[in-house]
Amino acid sequence: MSRLAQAFARARAGNRAAFVAYVCAGDPDFSTSVAACRALLESGVDILELGVPFSDPLADGLTNQLAAQRALEGGMTAARVFELVAEIRKFSEAPIVFYTYYNLVFANGVDAYVAAAKAAGVDGILTLDLPPEEAGDVTAACRKHGLETVFIIAPTTPDSRIAAIAGVTTGFLYYVSREGVTGVRDQVAANIPEAVARIRAKTTLPLVVGFGIGTRAQVHEVAAHADGVVVGSALVNCIRDGLADRAKIPAALAARTRDLVAGTTRV
Repeated sequence: MSRLAQAFARARAGNRAAFVAYVCAGDPDFSTSVAACRALLESGVDILELGVPFSDPLADGLTNQLAAQRALEGGMTAARVFELVAEIRKFSEAPIVFYTYYNLVFANGVDAYVAAAKAAGVDGILTLDLPPEEAGDVTAACRKHGLETVFIIAPTTPDSRIAAIAGVTTGFLYYVSREGVTGVRDQVAANIPEAVARIRAKTTLPLVVGFGIGTRAQVHEVAAHADGVVVGSALVNCIRDGLADRAKIPAALAARTRDLVAGTTRV
């Protein structure tokens, strides 16, 4: 059983949803990023979603755009992202998923990129701007090297296409609960129960829900329906707020994470 499958199985056994935490790799610098990831994983995170910094992150709101900019200005490169994963693997066996864009995969050679990710300790890859119909090179490389694939389903995805997306997914499906870009919202999307039911009718793959979730109450609301809950911007904001004294970032992240993770338990 893969690390991802084990994470979802443990969550189910505990009558809760898996907590998926997003941060940008290398934000705001390499050493602080390693410490931040350690804080997350030691505070109850089940799956770590690492954003690969990119100069044109079209699916991200301002919070995550600025995180990518900080990481790039701090010296992060494709090679250093792999080094970061290798550092995390020294203290954790939790599943790690890359949240990336196809340009970064293609520019480095798809097969070589996937092989390097697997060698570093990555478990899965979510390529935001790559539709499944165009993903043959990535899915083939992932099969070859044993990396899991993650694809997105949107509120606008028709029923006829859900099964096709699930057919090329091996790790989990990511339901983007809102149209638009990432970012904290005052309320979660109103149609999540119906959307989850619609997707579950087409597949038995684990289903996580993200975009716009940033409080314990919102996590709890989504956890009642999904196999996993993704929180990103609310955690990235902890990093942003600690830039004046970076040594305090891990403790702030840990406190916020523990509060959010408490919302994953189902009644």
